[in-house]
Amino acid sequence: MRLTSRIVDYVLAQVAPPTAAEQRLIDDTTALGGIAEMQIPHEQGALLTLLAKLVDARTIVEVGTFTGYSTLALAKGVAPGGVVLTHDISSDWSELATRAWKEAGVADRIQQRIGPAAPALAGLPEEPFIDLAFIDADKVGYLEYWELLVPRMAENGLILVDNVLYAGEAADEDATGNAKAIQEVNAHIRADERVESVLLAISDGLTIARKKRAREFPGDRARAEVTP
Repeated sequence: MRLTSRIVDYVLAQVAPPTAAEQRLIDDTTALGGIAEMQIPHEQGALLTLLAKLVDARTIVEVGTFTGYSTLALAKGVAPGGVVLTHDISSDWSELATRAWKEAGVADRIQQRIGPAAPALAGLPEEPFIDLAFIDADKVGYLEYWELLVPRMAENGLILVDNVLYAGEAADEDATGNAKAIQEVNAHIRADERVESVLLAISDGLTIARKKRAREFPGDRARAEVTP
């Protein structure tokens, strides 16, 4: 099926409209100009909130804050008493993000950390405690972020990876640069036996991966089959 503008409009109409705080952040981000394309669309934010609620996420880790729209969406879905740890290399948009979080009433659920994400993730406890993670930052860093997050994901936890189509360039055989990096991480995720995943054609592409329970790993299945 080809998604015509009429069908797209119909699909978007099935999502509850942005709240006043969300709409203000959308408008403020749009006013930044071309860089605003880094922000996720409202319908994707609604999906993040829903997924966080579905897994009853108490600890959420985000890589890539920007103006904080995805952070806000995740914070809306985090379980009572839970926290969203969001990482960004730059503080340029922190004021805009913080104002929106306060207006939306979710600021107390968010901890923002400024600086390179990889060292920050490496410094997290080396135990499976993350219920949901969202990767939406520098594309060449995706694979490293993935490898730092997977061992720290709770069983049945979700890792969401954004921009996995990269405007369709990830499907090109001669992909280069960011598109090539996305292509490689897509292949890596698909082959990773620690998770099961699906790539959705929502916005610029979103992969949803579930951390398998220990008994689901191939080695554990094999051992179970020979156990008397």
